[in-house]
Amino acid sequence: MPNLFQDYLAQAPQAPERPCLVGVVHLQALPGAPLFQGDLLSVLDAACRDAEALLDGGCDAVIVENFGDVPFFPAAVPAETVAAMTLAVSRVTSLAGDRPVGVNVLRNDGRAALGICAASAAAFVRVNVLTSALVCDQGLIEGQAASLLRERARLCPEVKILADVHVKHASPLGSESPEEAACDLVRRALADAVIVTGSGTGRSTSQATLARVHQELAGRPLFIGSGLTESNAGDLLKYAGGAIVGTWLKRDGLLANPVDRDRVRRLAALFEGSVTP
Repeated sequence: MPNLFQDYLAQAPQAPERPCLVGVVHLQALPGAPLFQGDLLSVLDAACRDAEALLDGGCDAVIVENFGDVPFFPAAVPAETVAAMTLAVSRVTSLAGDRPVGVNVLRNDGRAALGICAASAAAFVRVNVLTSALVCDQGLIEGQAASLLRERARLCPEVKILADVHVKHASPLGSESPEEAACDLVRRALADAVIVTGSGTGRSTSQATLARVHQELAGRPLFIGSGLTESNAGDLLKYAGGAIVGTWLKRDGLLANPVDRDRVRRLAALFEGSVTP
């Protein structure tokens, strides 16, 4: 199948032929995390089942994140987390074939994500705070774009960086608007794409905010990062070239459940049909 995700990042400001669907593999708690159940093999097997459902259902790309590792470190994660995520991402990339696999090391360890990409051939990272500073349940998180971009050039220059605008579960310290933050991400921090989210996991992204960011970015790659569903996709995707979807693709739309292959197929078919409002 065409590599729509990579083409979109490479050809912007040209719009994609249809929106890109990126499915999320939420890893269960990994070794060292408080909720780890002591069996890494079962965690890896569950990740592969979810990845297979996303890929078989028609996702253009998938992203793997250590969602079960609550409470999250604000920045650097321990070595055991990096090691376990590398195993998981390597398994998912072997299933994905030519479709891109991404890495998000929560809460904001972009350097570890780049290292995992270098070791596993993953194609992109998501960085929740690339610029500015935000307050969240982990405390204060500050962007580290200068060091991260230099590390990418050294380790894996082909890896793309997707960066959040005023990421969910956080509040910006400054007074900049989302559209101003988005411009800084692409023009000063050199992000390859921008992500706009709602206030929390599974919560809908604001259509008004999307519209303003879309206008300000003048065609730069823009993704919806939370809360996209079958019912609101038509409205939201008027302003974005793709969406990263986790919660709605789970069985019954419940975050704790495994990925539902039928839900993935339904959403992928909607994207394939260029989305009917």
